[in-house]
Amino acid sequence: MCGRFAVTLPSDAMAQLFDAQPANALPDVPNYNVCPTVQVHVAMAGETGRSLVSMRWGFLPHWYKTPSDGPLLINARSETIAEKPAFRAAARERRCLIPATGFYEWTKDADGNRLPWYITRRDGAPLVFAGVWQDWGRGDDVQRTCAIVTCAANQSMAQVHHRMPVVLTPDAFGLWLGEQGKGAARLMQPAPEDDLGFVRVDARVNSNRASGPELIEPLET
Repeated sequence: MCGRFAVTLPSDAMAQLFDAQPANALPDVPNYNVCPTVQVHVAMAGETGRSLVSMRWGFLPHWYKTPSDGPLLINARSETIAEKPAFRAAARERRCLIPATGFYEWTKDADGNRLPWYITRRDGAPLVFAGVWQDWGRGDDVQRTCAIVTCAANQSMAQVHHRMPVVLTPDAFGLWLGEQGKGAARLMQPAPEDDLGFVRVDARVNSNRASGPELIEPLET
C-alpha cells in the first residue's frame, strides 16, 4: 500500500515533468509528510492536453453522502480495480499520475514498535504513481478526489511491505492516461527489482503532524 509520501519538487518542475499546464491553485511544496485527505498534485489528460491540478487524496465514490460515509479509499488494488464498483469506471475513463519524491512504509520490531522506511528511486528521479480520480459532490461543492494504484511488492520491496504503489516511467505516461489507446492494464506491475531503494528514517514521521526535511534523512546506525 501507500499511506504517506513526500513531495519536494517545485510545482513548475512537476508541470514540466508531465508536459502539463499547471492550475492556479496547487498544494504547497515541499511537503515531507503527505497524509491521506490532504490536497496533492495530480496530472490528468484533457481535450486540450495535460493539466497539473490539485485533488484530495482519498477517493470518494459517487454514492458517498459525506466524505466519511465509507472506508477511506487512498489506494486501489490493481488486481481488483476493474471490478470494484468504487473504481471500475475510473479505471476505464479517469486515470491520472501522482508525483512524489519518495514514500514511507513501516515494519515492526520484536516489541511491536513501528519502524519507518523511506523509499525512493535509486537514480534520484521523481516517483510517479499510477492513480485514478473521481469528482464527488454537487453544484458548487464538487471535490476532485484520487487514489493511488497498488500492486504486489517485488522481492526487494517485500522486505518492507507486501504491497507497493504502481510506479510509472515517462514512456508509460501516455498509455496510462489513455492518450495512446488501450493497454494500460499491463502497466500495473511492480517496479523492477533495482529501481527502488529504501532507508530507515526517524520515528518522528509516525506522527501525521510531523514535518520538515529531517523526516527523510537516513537514520544513523
